[in-house]
Amino acid sequence: QVQLVESGGGLVHAGGSLTLSCAPSGSTRDYYAIGWFRQAPGKEREGVSCICSGQCTTWYADSLNGRFTISRDNAGNTVFLQMNNLSPDDTAVYHCVTLREHYWGCGYSLRSGFYTSRGRGTQVTVST
Repeated sequence: QVQLVESGGGLVHAGGSLTLSCAPSGSTRDYYAIGWFRQAPGKEREGVSCICSGQCTTWYADSLNGRFTISRDNAGNTVFLQMNNLSPDDTAVYHCVTLREHYWGCGYSLRSGFYTSRGRGTQVTVST
């Protein structure tokens, strides 16, 4: 099973930016895609974004309104989630996951909870 380590969370003022990192063990051949979901107290889990190891469409939640960007490093392993113009509504624990392959793409797998590995999460807190 792939091990995932998240980093980059913290406290930021509204309008600020943060970049989260997800470092998986193994190589990109070991998983179909990597995604992020977030969980805020009293709210449902929300899929945020995902990126494939191979050929599938990168996916973002509509609620992000283009503020977040997912990418991977040149080696193709570490995945980053650049989060801009943050608001208090973005406050949550952000978890990195590897995803099961699905015909409808990584977004479907992420929203359906088809995780094959999951990190412990990193806290993002946005103050007013």
